[in-house]
Amino acid sequence: MAYTYSHPHRVRYRECDPMGVVYHTHYLDYFEAARTEALRHVGVRYRDLEAHGIIMPVVHVEVDYHGPAHYDDPLVVEACFEQMPTARVPIDYTVRREEEEEVLVTGHTTLCFTDAEARRPTHPPDAVREAFAPLLD
Repeated sequence: MAYTYSHPHRVRYRECDPMGVVYHTHYLDYFEAARTEALRHVGVRYRDLEAHGIIMPVVHVEVDYHGPAHYDDPLVVEACFEQMPTARVPIDYTVRREEEEEVLVTGHTTLCFTDAEARRPTHPPDAVREAFAPLLD
C-alpha cells in the first residue's frame, strides 16, 4: 500500500523559459511543494521537525522529462510514499496537466532525517512513523 498526495499548481509566467515552456529546474520546486504538503496532510510539519533538531536534506534526485508544460497550465503534482520512512525517505513524483492522463514529468527524491547539530543521519521521530503507519500498512 502506498500513500499518494496530489498537489495542484498553476504554471506561472515567471516559471517559463523564452520558448514558453516550464524551465526544467522549477520541477524541483514543484516536487518540494508536493512533498511538504503531503507531509503536512498527515500531520508532519517541517517546522516541528526543525524545532526538535531534525532537518531533512535531499540526498538524491532524479527527473525525467516526457513532455512540456506551458504558462497557465493547471498541473497536478503527485508525491508517492511507498514505504515507511526510515533514516531515508524515498519519494516518487508524477506531474500531469489537471484532468489529463499524459505524464509530463516523473521524478524521485530521497531525503534523509538528519540530526541538525551532529549533521548525521538519524531515525525519524516516533510521530512520523505514527503518522505513516495507517497509510502504509
